[in-house]
Amino acid sequence: MKRYMILTILVVLTISCGPKREKETESVISEQDQRMEWWREARFGLFIHWGLYAQPAGEWKGEEIPGISEWIMARAKIPVKEYEQLAATFNPVKYDADQWVRLAKQAGMKYIVITSKHHDGFAMFQSKASAYNIVDATPFGRDPLKELADACEKHGIRLGFYYSQAQDWHEPGGTYWNIEQGEPHWDPELVREPLMNYINGKAVPQVKEILENYGGLDILWWDTPRGMTEEAAEALQAVADQYPAMITNNRLYRPWPGDFSTPEQHVPPTGLDYDWEVCMTMNTSWGYKHYDHNWKSSETLIRMLVDIASKGGNLLLNVGPTAEGEIPEPSVERLQAIGKWMDLNGESIYGTEASPFFKLPWGRCTSRSTNDGTTLYLHVFQWPENNLLRVPGISTTVNHIRLLADQDQTLSSHFEGDDLLIELPGRAPDLVNTVIVVETRESLDVTSNMPSLSGGQIVLPADFADIHNPGYGTHAILKGSGNEARIINWVDSRVRLEWMFNTAEPGKFTVKAQVSAEDSSKLRIRVGEEELEAEIHATGSEFAETILGEIEISVTGDLIISIRPVQDDWNGIELGKVTLVRQ
Repeated sequence: MKRYMILTILVVLTISCGPKREKETESVISEQDQRMEWWREARFGLFIHWGLYAQPAGEWKGEEIPGISEWIMARAKIPVKEYEQLAATFNPVKYDADQWVRLAKQAGMKYIVITSKHHDGFAMFQSKASAYNIVDATPFGRDPLKELADACEKHGIRLGFYYSQAQDWHEPGGTYWNIEQGEPHWDPELVREPLMNYINGKAVPQVKEILENYGGLDILWWDTPRGMTEEAAEALQAVADQYPAMITNNRLYRPWPGDFSTPEQHVPPTGLDYDWEVCMTMNTSWGYKHYDHNWKSSETLIRMLVDIASKGGNLLLNVGPTAEGEIPEPSVERLQAIGKWMDLNGESIYGTEASPFFKLPWGRCTSRSTNDGTTLYLHVFQWPENNLLRVPGISTTVNHIRLLADQDQTLSSHFEGDDLLIELPGRAPDLVNTVIVVETRESLDVTSNMPSLSGGQIVLPADFADIHNPGYGTHAILKGSGNEARIINWVDSRVRLEWMFNTAEPGKFTVKAQVSAEDSSKLRIRVGEEELEAEIHATGSEFAETILGEIEISVTGDLIISIRPVQDDWNGIELGKVTLVRQ
C-alpha cells in the first residue's frame, strides 16, 4: 500500500513542482514495470490448493458437504478440536515435489502459487509461530513447501505462496466467513480474542517465516480480507515491503490494489486497465473433492488461456492434490493436453499483448509489436466453411502469413475493402485452436467492427455478446459463429449478457431477438437508465423471432445493452442475434 501512496503523492507533486519530480515519478513507475515484467511475460501459472481438507475430500461423517472442499470446516460447522484430529492421520507419502513442478513445466506454466495456510489455519510448512503445522502435527513430518521451493529452483519455475491473512478458523482472534454480518463463530468452545492478537501472534510471524525461509518468493498471494482492518493490513504490509522485488495481489485489504487484480472463476469480458490474473478451477472445487467430476475439457481450458491472453491477462489454473499427495489424474490429463498445444503455440501466448480488434467471431487474437512492425497471432476456434478467414478493418502492409505450427506452410491473402481475407487450408490442422501468424511491416491501424446503426437498425450477433457467468454455477456458452451463433445452456438466472454498440442517432428502438424456449421466461433489457421487461413465450425447440419491446435511447456514442433474467420467472432460453430497429 505504501508504494501506491508514494506513487500518488509523486504524481501530485509532478504537476506542481516541475521536471525534477517528473523524473522521480517516472522512476517509481519504471520500478513497478520492472517488478511485473516476468509476470506479464509468463501469462500462465499453476495454483495448488492443498491442506488438511484434502483428507475429508468434501465429505464429513458420511455426508457430502455442499460447496468447495477447502471450506468444509465452516460449511459443516466442525468444531476446532474435532477438525484438528485430521492432522494425526494426514500423511501424504506419495507427494513428489519434483514431479509436480515437472508437470507444471510440461503444461507450459511459468510459475506456481501454493497454499501455505488456508482458512482452516493449518500451516503446510514448518512454523515456530504455531505447532499447528504439517511438520510438527502430522506423521508426515516433512516440509513440502521447502521441497517445492527446491524443485522450482531446479527447474526454473517462479514460486509464490498463498497465505490466508485474515480468516483463520482455528485461532480465537482469526476472522471467519460471516464475521462482518455480526454472526458468531460456529464453535462455541472457541473463546474470541481481538484480531490483533492473531495478527501479531501468528500471521505476522508466519509471513516472516515464509518470506525468509524459502529462498525468496516471487509472489505473495493474500486471500479474503473478511473482517480485516487497516491496522492489521499495515502490520502485514510492513513485512512484505522488506521484499521490494516480490509482487502481491489485491486481497490484503479491500481498498488496496496490490500489484495485480484477481478475478475469480470468471474471465472478464474485456481487458482491464491494470495487471490482472484469472484464478480458475478445472472442476468446481479448489481443494480435492472426491465426488466432484464436473471437469472442464482441455479444449475449454486452452481456449480460456487464449481468451485471457487476448485481453492482456494471466491465467492461474488450479489443481487440488489428494491427501496422499497426488494430483488427480483428470487434472494431469488436462495439463498434459495444454502442454502439447503450448509446445507448438507458446509463442502466441508468452509475452504477447492484447488484441487490437473489437471482436473476432471466429476466435481471438494476441499480438507482439516491435520497431519493425506488428505480429498478429490469429487463434481460430471456428474454422470458416468457405476456408476464408476474414480479419476486419485492418489497414497495413502484410509481409507474411503462415501457420504457427507449420512455419513452412505460407498462406495467401487479399483485401476486400478494409478486411483482410486469408485463404486457409481445406481443414483445420488443430480443431481446438489453429494459430495463424500475420506479420506486418508497420504499426497497425484497425477500424473497429463494433455493431453500429446502419440501415435503420443495429444488429447484435450472439457471438459478439459478453457472457457474464457467475463464479460458481452453470455457465451459459456460445455455440457456432456468424448467423449460426447461439448462446446455449442459459439456465442460471444469474447469467447476464451484454453487447457494446455505437449509435450516432438517439430515438426509440424496437428490440427483437431470435429465441428458443421450452417454457415461458422473463427478461430485463437495459440501455443506460432505460429499462424494459419482456416475456418470452415457449417456442419449443425451434428458434423464432420475438419482439421483446421498445426502448428509448436518448444518448449517442458507445453504449452497452444488458439482458438479464427476471429471477423468479426464469426457465432458461437459447438466444441468437438481437436487433434494435429504429422507429
